[in-house]
Amino acid sequence: MKRKFLIGLIALVLLAACKSPSKTMSSATGPSFNHLALFVVDLKISVDFYTRVIGLNPVPDPFNDAKHAWFDMGNHTKLHVIEGAKQKPTVLQNHHFCLSVPSVQDFITRLEAKKMGYVNAGGKPNEVTIRTDGVKQIYFQDPDGYWIEINDDRN
Repeated sequence: MKRKFLIGLIALVLLAACKSPSKTMSSATGPSFNHLALFVVDLKISVDFYTRVIGLNPVPDPFNDAKHAWFDMGNHTKLHVIEGAKQKPTVLQNHHFCLSVPSVQDFITRLEAKKMGYVNAGGKPNEVTIRTDGVKQIYFQDPDGYWIEINDDRN
């Protein structure tokens, strides 16, 4: 009886292991995205922006120092903000990262309440781009000038 139980338990563990997604690979063919790092001038200002304006949740800093901050961006992806830049970079709008939200209009309301502007894909202020697939999108910059796109969450 003990042997049948042990064999059954081992079979369940192996079955669970086979069905569990890999922590390091998104598929059998390639790696998964882990994090995006941004080099910033003032960590405190950036942390405030990414929590208060964007709404990202901070996660523990593996370095445990005052130069790094980490945020959860969903799907095992993190934003890593690193203090130490001597000046803000010049970044083109086409060099951006994108976050999806349930409602672009609700996010615009959030930006407007914080007196932040946004542009469409062509750089026109306070306008929304509607892509050919119907997805709405806007762009704006963080305190260091990094561009962020916000679009409709349509997986």
